[in-house]
Amino acid sequence: MMSAKELVKAFYNSDLANNANVVAEFFHEKSELHWTSSQGFTLLKYNDIKKFFKGTRESYTALRFEFTHFIEVNNTVITRHTLFANTIENPDSEIALAHFATIWEVKDGKLYRGYEISHQANENNQSSMKSYTERKI
Repeated sequence: MMSAKELVKAFYNSDLANNANVVAEFFHEKSELHWTSSQGFTLLKYNDIKKFFKGTRESYTALRFEFTHFIEVNNTVITRHTLFANTIENPDSEIALAHFATIWEVKDGKLYRGYEISHQANENNQSSMKSYTERKI
């Protein structure tokens, strides 16, 4: 069985924009994602997460994550990263979508609880982008 950190890395390294089985492979059936974004708070349960990734596959051709922090403590993994994407409308151009800080709890070898905060990436704000390029892994 993978360690919590190995599981979370495998999740982010999977082809999230195209993998129709990502939720079944990585998420516990009783999983919850507590997500606070610029749109407010959203609680996603297993079936909501399936719908979310279905929408992701319909909107993006590729997703890529750059991590500044990747910390494991027992069955908990904390990440800080930027999400880059290629949209269906412009598949040849990668854009920075958002910055994230996420706490993942792993149970039974699957992602069980996620506590995530995100905000839109601003590629014109050099200080912000630089902060997310400094690696502390």
